[in-house]
Amino acid sequence: MIDIKFLRENPDLVKENIKKKFQDHKLPLVDEIIDLDEKNRASKLKGDELRSDRNRLSSEIGLLMREGKKDEAEDIKKKVTAINEELVQNEALEASLAEEIKEKMMKIPNMMHESVPIGENDSKNVEVQKYGEPVVPEYEIPYHTDIMEKLCGIDLDAARRVAGNGFYYLIGDIARLHSAVISYARDFMINKGFTYCIPPFMIRSDVVTGVMSFEEMDAMMYKIEGEDLYLIGTSEHSMIGKFKGQILKEADLPYTMTSYSPCFRKEKGAHGIEERGIYRIHQFEKQEMIVVCKPEESYEWYDKMWSYTVELFESLDIPVRTLECCSGDLADLKAKSVDVEAWSPRQQKYFEVGSCSNLTDAQARRLGIRIKGEKGNYYAHTLNNTVVAPPRMLIALLENNYNEDGSINIPKVLQPYMGGKTTLRAE
Repeated sequence: MIDIKFLRENPDLVKENIKKKFQDHKLPLVDEIIDLDEKNRASKLKGDELRSDRNRLSSEIGLLMREGKKDEAEDIKKKVTAINEELVQNEALEASLAEEIKEKMMKIPNMMHESVPIGENDSKNVEVQKYGEPVVPEYEIPYHTDIMEKLCGIDLDAARRVAGNGFYYLIGDIARLHSAVISYARDFMINKGFTYCIPPFMIRSDVVTGVMSFEEMDAMMYKIEGEDLYLIGTSEHSMIGKFKGQILKEADLPYTMTSYSPCFRKEKGAHGIEERGIYRIHQFEKQEMIVVCKPEESYEWYDKMWSYTVELFESLDIPVRTLECCSGDLADLKAKSVDVEAWSPRQQKYFEVGSCSNLTDAQARRLGIRIKGEKGNYYAHTLNNTVVAPPRMLIALLENNYNEDGSINIPKVLQPYMGGKTTLRAE
């Protein structure tokens, strides 16, 4: 959510930002908010005047009573009663206007960074840099679930019987490899100075609307029936929510945290051959990183965060590239975002394995996360980034370490987490 003062003073800039995101249907909201804001400020001014009149008249009542002018005092009491009744109506109007303004403001997208490329969808995302040499071996690489099945590492049929499509059983060495990736990513981020955290896996609706747009909420979140609780789609949700309503000390900043959690997503509209297996699923696990910092430090942290993910994949000998997200591919709260994509030698193309985003003060305004400064309180900046999401990352790991005989080389950094094993082979 942007600053209403900024919208009030720069309506054309806000409208231009909306156009660059190809959301022209939201353009009328700007003028509607300005009109409501004028009415709200007028209502507040009227309320202040009424309270001032009430205080002045109340003082007169006391003076008249002391002077024995009871009839005059009673007349003024009637005026005070009328003012009180008008105040009640005015305060109700203020509350109604404020709620309407908030509802509309939460639909206005965050102001994008000036460097964001303009494009209507992810096909216009821009490659920034490649890391590592993508290799296509002379032998054929099977589909990832076929590799896992030969290693007795996955059971999709049982998962469908138990939970339906979009779920899986990981078994044996594949399950252990999955856990090894998570454990390595955890320790990797701890070594970067991040504090490890396991957060709640459910959050309340006021946290959900604080961390994402209504569109994202509808497309992603599973609601717990009969309760004000949602299953998290990523631990970023509960990690940023941890700071809800807090006033943070400048001396304690930045907060740099890495968190583990299962993640639950509806994944509406997922389809196609690459949606089979464990590429796009309703349940997965992830190691995440978040930063809460001062505004002037957020883009420095942004560059650090995505570079950590690249470094992690490089340590696993998996070629990756970074892709700058264009305006139409940015979620409403994001000011700038970069995807990290891993090389798939089977598909001979890159696919997304992580995303780093700077949301500037959009989440902080929705959640009331402020910093106590020398010259007053101000809103924090929040950032998030995927360290690793093993189900999808396992695809890249298996394909890039697949040998012609069907065995899998275990990257050196993962071997300590695999009991010293260097290779996976079918029994």
